[in-house]
Amino acid sequence: MNDDIRWKQRLSNFSKALIQLTEFIEKGDLNKFELQGLIQCFEYTFDLAWKTMKDYLELQGFDVKSPRSAIQTAFQIQLVKDGHTWLDALEKRNLMAHTYDEQLTKEAETLIRSQYYAILRELFGTLEKLL
Repeated sequence: MNDDIRWKQRLSNFSKALIQLTEFIEKGDLNKFELQGLIQCFEYTFDLAWKTMKDYLELQGFDVKSPRSAIQTAFQIQLVKDGHTWLDALEKRNLMAHTYDEQLTKEAETLIRSQYYAILRELFGTLEKLL
C-alpha cells in the first residue's frame, strides 16, 4: 500500500517540476542565467520522471535497479513510446550536469526544447491516466 502512495506522491512532484519546465519552454529566448535554470530544471524533472517510472514499474512487479533499466522496462511494456530518445536524454542529462561550455549549453537547450520536453510531457500524460 505504501508503494502505491509513494508513486502517486512522486507523480505529484513530477507534475510540479514539469510545470516549471513548461514555464522555461514557453518563455522563448533565455539569457545565460535562464539557460542554466532551464538545464537544471530539466535535470531534476528528468530525475523525477525516471524515478516515478521506477516506482510505478515496481508497483507492477518489475525489478528496476537503474534509470537505464527503468527506461528499458517502460519501453518494453509501452509505458513510453520512444525508448531511444529516453536513453539519449539519460546520457545527455549526465553530461549536462558537468557542462559549463556555452556551445554545449545551447545544444542542451535545443535538445530539451525539440525532443526531451515532449517525452516528459508524454510520460506524465500516460502516468496521469493510470492514476
